[in-house]
Order: sequence, then structure tokens, then C-alpha cells
Amino acid sequence: MEEAIVKKKFPANKGEDYKAWSLDQLTKSEFFHQKLHEWGLLALANQIEKIKGETLEWDLNQLGISKQAWDKVIHRGIKPVIVFAHPIVLKDVSGSVGYYRMLSMVSQKSMNRIGLSATRYETGKDKPDDETALTIAKHLNQIISRLVEFDEQIDTREFDLLCALCSSTLFASSVLMSPTHTTWRGMAAGSQAQGSWQNTKGNRVEIIVKGILQRRLREKGLVLDEKEDGLRMQLKDGRVVIFADKPDVAIYKEDKIQAAVEIKGGIDTAGVLERVGAAIKSLRRAKEENSLSTTILILQGVSITFYSNYFF
Repeated sequence: MEEAIVKKKFPANKGEDYKAWSLDQLTKSEFFHQKLHEWGLLALANQIEKIKGETLEWDLNQLGISKQAWDKVIHRGIKPVIVFAHPIVLKDVSGSVGYYRMLSMVSQKSMNRIGLSATRYETGKDKPDDETALTIAKHLNQIISRLVEFDEQIDTREFDLLCALCSSTLFASSVLMSPTHTTWRGMAAGSQAQGSWQNTKGNRVEIIVKGILQRRLREKGLVLDEKEDGLRMQLKDGRVVIFADKPDVAIYKEDKIQAAVEIKGGIDTAGVLERVGAAIKSLRRAKEENSLSTTILILQGVSITFYSNYFF
């Protein structure tokens, strides 16, 4: 009986469906991991947690914080600055608007619709003025207050960002970790990442592979200079890595191409000929420019054996 249960839970059949779903999980996990670093959420959360909130003036009415929510947070031993937005924090801590927006579970699109566009503040490109910071703080705090009021057993675990990027399974993960409540910051960050995941559609694998390459180059200390948000990397050995299109990744030395990479993910059978053909043409151009260059074609779960006569 026990053996049957194990077999039911963990099927031995690891066919194409298993491989496809495993690849999907790996792809999505890597994508969300990239987003975690791209948004700087961990660093931002740590920065906010270090703020001495007791030195700030908390006028509950002016800041849109309900007394019931405030008292609940205080009595649970949670620092108010971790939960509630303060105008001074929104102005002084770059990107903090995004932290509190995600904590309140509202989207960037919904903020735009009510006339409180916050994207430029979240990216750190701009800082809100006094009036804007107060308006945003009050709006988000009103929502956060309601969430706190409705949560019967709020505690510090609900603000654990390390549970963040679990996408569609995030809610289930949160319930397993703490059945009586949800993990707010994890839910919020997961929702944000899920939105970005949906927006990438057909070029997800390309984004992920490029992100892995960029991160590895940085981690190994090979990068001398970066331009255009990492799309052009000058390496210490004189080579230049360009992340673009046709090819997706190209490595040059003294203006001569040394390697070309084409990345094609999620190719369906209907579009395989066209897309693989375009990728191979791109790699052929690299070979024509430099016959000694290395060319690489990365495909996601696609066999081109049947189509090889069309290209080779």
C-alpha cells in the first residue's frame, strides 16, 4: 500500500511532459531570481529595516494609518517603518515607493489609473517631492491598514521577503509555512514577478540566457565597463560582448566577431522552420565575417532532425 502511494505521488514516467514541465520550472525560477536582483528587493528591504523609525514623526491621521492597524503592529513587536510608508522614507530611500506599493498588493497599472504614477520613483530615476510623497504614503497606508486590520494573526514572518518569488505557487507555499496567514512581502513580490513573466511571452528563454551570461561575467570580475544597462560589456581582456538581436549575443575582439549565439525558446511546430531558419542565417553571417568564429544555436526542447535538410 505504502509503495503504491509513493508511485502515485512520484510517477516513474519521465517522458516529454515531465521534461517540458521541469524546464518550465527551471526557466521560471531563473527568471524570477533575475528579477529579485534586478529590482534590488532584498537590498531595499534590508535598507528599510535599518531605518530608525522611532526618529520619524508618525501623525496617523495625516499618514492615512488607522489606529487599530498601528496598535496591532506595535503590539506584535513589528517596526512600523517596515509596514507603513512614511514620506521621508519615500524621498530618502531610492525605490522605497515600490516596496510599499507591493506590500499593499496594488499594481503599477492601478496606481497610474488613479493618477499616482510611481514607476519613475520605483526605478530610482526620480524622487517624489514633499506633496507627492505624502499623497502616495497616505494612499498606500490606507490600503495597508485595512489589510492589517483584517489579518487576525499578523506577525513578523508575514514580512519575510525571502519567500518572495514563487509565482503561482506562492500562495500555497505561504499557507504551508504559516497556515493562519499569508506572507505579504513574498506574495507581493511574487505577483510583481509573475506580471513580468507573463509580459515576456515568447522571448523568455532569451531573456534568461542573456541574464545568466551577464551575471556570470560580473560575478567572475571579467567586466571592465558596461553601457546601456549591460547590453554592451567591455571585458578586461579587450573583448566586447553585445547583447542584441541577430545574433542575440555576439563577442568581438578588435571589431572582429569571435562568437555568435542565437537563442530560440518556446518554438512551436508551426513556427520552427521560420525561426530556426532565421537563427541559422544569422549564424552564417557571423561565419562569413570570420570563418574562425564560434557559432552556437540554443533551442528549447525542439528537435530539428526532421528539418535538417532545409538548412544544412
